[in-house]
Amino acid sequence: MDLDLLVKARILRKKSYELSKIKSLVLSAKEDSEVVLSIQLNDKNATVVFRTIYESIRQLGEAKWNLLGYEPLNHEISLDGLKQIKLENTLQLNFLERFKKIRNDANYNGFRITLNQTKEIIDFWNKCGKEVLVILQKEIN
Repeated sequence: MDLDLLVKARILRKKSYELSKIKSLVLSAKEDSEVVLSIQLNDKNATVVFRTIYESIRQLGEAKWNLLGYEPLNHEISLDGLKQIKLENTLQLNFLERFKKIRNDANYNGFRITLNQTKEIIDFWNKCGKEVLVILQKEIN
């Protein structure tokens, strides 16, 4: 990934390292995900659970960019921050684009997110999100 090109295209902005913001993003992602994962999943809350897990994933990506000295200027590049982390199973990151589309359909077109779609993002969180949390927590402490 050519970071200079992303800066020139105004997708990323160079930014000074803000440890308090990074810690806040990581903590928010952790706590919000814990709250929604404690709720018994059903048709009525599937959309809320999905959106919250998606936002937690996005926050972790943004935190990684901040650790690298950049500020993401859109959601897409925020998610790409996760690709800057060495994970055990990087193939899971291929689901990010699908999750973004599902979330956008819900947010901008009023679609309801299904139980199965929500179970997919929960599975992603359990396989990757928690691993990213551990990695980022080590980097900031």
